[in-house]
Amino acid sequence: MNPGMLYASLAFLCWGLFPLYFHAIGEIAPQEILAHRMVWSLLFLGIVLTVRRQWSWLGRLKAQPRVVAGFGASAFLLSANWFIYIWAVNNGHVVDASLGYFITPLINVMLGFMLLHERLRRLQWLAIGLAACGVAWLTWQAGQVPWIALLLAATFGGYGLLRKTAALGALEGLSFETLILFPLALAYMLWLAWHGQSGFVNTDSSATRALLLASGPITAIPLLLFAAGARRLPLAVLGLLQYIAPTGQLLIGVWVFHESFTPERMLGFLVIWTALGLYAAEGLWTARKARASS
Repeated sequence: MNPGMLYASLAFLCWGLFPLYFHAIGEIAPQEILAHRMVWSLLFLGIVLTVRRQWSWLGRLKAQPRVVAGFGASAFLLSANWFIYIWAVNNGHVVDASLGYFITPLINVMLGFMLLHERLRRLQWLAIGLAACGVAWLTWQAGQVPWIALLLAATFGGYGLLRKTAALGALEGLSFETLILFPLALAYMLWLAWHGQSGFVNTDSSATRALLLASGPITAIPLLLFAAGARRLPLAVLGLLQYIAPTGQLLIGVWVFHESFTPERMLGFLVIWTALGLYAAEGLWTARKARASS
């Protein structure tokens, strides 16, 4: 097996199992879970950077205020995405969260068209139109806009757009983002402890404390696996593999947490899956045609 396939598949499989992790620490408020993810991720990433002797990039950022500002924006979008996802899982909206990550690739295409002036091919337009019809059907059927899915897709799509043009690699970029968020996260954790409202301190479950402490590697390892896989795989293959994560989340939401998945709701998902299948097939066909012509 191509090592890239293994690394990327493991990353998406980990993300697909995230609902089980957040549900296991559901007694902790989402904002406190978010703070723990930031603090312990930075500690874990700091250890990785120290072992690899990879700190020189940090000194160069002093002379690059625009890069710092860009990573400040990406850190905000990343934390917003994490918070919405944690809240969704712990409030019985795993299926809605999975929908957000199903439509994220198409949001990425639209952002590339609107902000990076990338040209879209006809089948890509058709895929986006089908996905919009699926979202419109889900909106009409539920009587409300699927805000959770749209916010997750928008924040992660925006994050991906900023990272696409970022000056740092995956490990350094994630480390810098968590470094930016670290003071706020640590201050919030200390404030909770000072006022006796810390779930970490007040819980009677040692397992909950251990899972919160493990949030660093649980957050960072899939991202590092993804970065390793992305360097070794064509984008078309990586685009297909990314559907492992929302598929796992959807199955967990329906089979493990018994969330509602009516035939009407399934119809909306089927339209969106058709759009994704068309988008993926078009990407593979275009990549194959390009290789043949070269």
